Amino acid sequence: MPENALEIKNLEKTSKPYRDQFKQEICTLIEQIDLSDLQKQFMKARWLEQLLWLEGRAQTTRNQYYFLRLLTIIGGVIVPALVSLNINANDVQVVVGWLAFGLSQVVAISAAVEEFFHYGERYRHYRNTAEAMKIEGWQFLQLSGSYRHAQNHAEVYPDFAQRVENIIQRDVEGYFSQVVQEKEKPKQQAEIAKTPPQ
Repeated sequence: MPENALEIKNLEKTSKPYRDQFKQEICTLIEQIDLSDLQKQFMKARWLEQLLWLEGRAQTTRNQYYFLRLLTIIGGVIVPALVSLNINANDVQVVVGWLAFGLSQVVAISAAVEEFFHYGERYRHYRNTAEAMKIEGWQFLQLSGSYRHAQNHAEVYPDFAQRVENIIQRDVEGYFSQVVQEKEKPKQQAEIAKTPPQ
């Protein structure tokens, strides 16, 4: 049983999910800086919510990437071992054969799904954008980095808002250019296949 307020607060921190705890702490910091209520609301709605969304997407795509890669790696190691087993009993040999076949299909499917969705690339993309948003936010909150010469937060808020929008715009443009490139690849490959050899 906690004996004092500090222990209770520490217990509350460990029981809250990271996202909720981070959001609460940042909202508290935002409320303490010298901005208008409208600017504080914009900061929470645009910077903080976007940051939390990016971190959530990064975590989800990382988990998907790791899961598929682990299936591919572990299955890729087990299948050759199963195939190389020299078993004399016919019924066991049939079971091992079917097991090797099924596992090889799982390996192929997980590799194909990861190749199609590019979870590894998406994870790095979301993680990099989230870190850029965090850096910008921390520098603004602490009046450091490019904000270090400011007298107060209100003075550099327009610069902060513009930088956040630039990060979001680069993120969106990067995503759409990647989608367009992925759609163009099959067209380019089809055109190359149609071109007669010279």
